[in-house]
Amino acid sequence: MNRREKEQIISDLHQQVERVKAVVLTNYRGLNVEQMNQLRQRLREEKVSFNVVKNTLMKLASKGTDLEKLNDYFEGPTAVAVSHGDPISLAKILSDFQKAQPLFEIKGGVIEGRLLPPEEVKALSSMPSREIIFAQILGEVQTPGIQLAGVLYSAVQQVLNIIQARVDQLVELESGNQKIESKE
Repeated sequence: MNRREKEQIISDLHQQVERVKAVVLTNYRGLNVEQMNQLRQRLREEKVSFNVVKNTLMKLASKGTDLEKLNDYFEGPTAVAVSHGDPISLAKILSDFQKAQPLFEIKGGVIEGRLLPPEEVKALSSMPSREIIFAQILGEVQTPGIQLAGVLYSAVQQVLNIIQARVDQLVELESGNQKIESKE
């Protein structure tokens, strides 16, 4: 690879990593091609790119970005998972893959500007997804309204029951008065 090609690769990598939400570095040593393809396919479903990179090129490309915090992790075989979406799903996929393939190693990551060691990336994988968190929040926001509606409905129902009881009572009185009048 000549100097111009390297500069182009560094420029492309820099543009790719400067606007990401989550980047996780992994060590893929010991995995075969089929296993790597399975991981890539699963990550692609979540719109996550996964590429093997040269450490020196990645260090150069990360200058001036949040990814620069990972410079100490650029050693040995390195593959980079880059997500522009939900970082929790990225962490879940990588952690699940690591459980199935113990040779696969999560080196560390940067998620929304924060450096995460491997154990924190794995801890992030135990969180519910963004959609589930939103649903839980929405449920909590709706609960008081639903409870209030239930209380109001109950109060209205009681008033209607009282009115209906009074109507029934008046109808009964009316029919009793008509019987008395018809006897006379």
